[in-house]
Amino acid sequence: MRLVDTRPQRLVTVPYRAAGPGGVPQNVLLGVERLRVDRLPAGCDAVLAAGDLQGVAPSPLGGEAGLLGVALADYLGVWADSGLLPPPERVGVLLTGDLYSAPGADRRGASGAVLDVWLAFAAAGCPMVFGVAGNHDEVTAAQVAELGPGVALLDGDRRGFGGLTVAGISGIVGDPARALRRTEKEFLHLAEKLTTPPPDVLLLHEGPDGVGAGQLGRSTMRGMLEARPPALTLCGHVHWEAPVATLGDGHIVNVDSRAVIFGT
Repeated sequence: MRLVDTRPQRLVTVPYRAAGPGGVPQNVLLGVERLRVDRLPAGCDAVLAAGDLQGVAPSPLGGEAGLLGVALADYLGVWADSGLLPPPERVGVLLTGDLYSAPGADRRGASGAVLDVWLAFAAAGCPMVFGVAGNHDEVTAAQVAELGPGVALLDGDRRGFGGLTVAGISGIVGDPARALRRTEKEFLHLAEKLTTPPPDVLLLHEGPDGVGAGQLGRSTMRGMLEARPPALTLCGHVHWEAPVATLGDGHIVNVDSRAVIFGT
């Protein structure tokens, strides 16, 4: 699953509420963009990647506002009906973590349970839902595994689907006494193991830096991955205005506060 086009095409936006400075709720738009790849996993006509969905939005199916990720899953059927996307049963999903928001979107950096987001994509019929946990997510691999054979929370392991190999590391570099944090040495060691040999897709919450202005990340991670770059590295945690960067003969796509549809 290698990029053949590095210029995202905006498809649609999803309005939502997110906590701004001082915790003041703000009206924001989630951009949904398309990028072309050379191939997709068997059984999928598109793959959606998203992360840092730290907001609340009403579902297009009605009801009270809830987690943005749940609303995004519900939009898949609406977009399929309009011809914008294939049916959800043909859309794989890759998640890079931080899927929680305070219910009133009035507290920045809130942590909480995000299993409902995973459940929403599984319930929509998506055949593959792989992802990692961000440092604000409260969810376990065991909880996610109960949602079906094609659903997996990755942390130092690999999963395959339709000829695609996906590896992932949850959390960030930090004090290991805190949840979802590792020392930099441990993080890099784990990443090195997972990329020997490189997977098709590497999922990270905190990723490497890019090559352009404002493409912040871990330079040590970049240095290590450049020796054995995956075709596609997906990450978030910090926002990039320009979401695509090269990494060896592969690419990084930053999906912080955005959704990207990969198609052929």
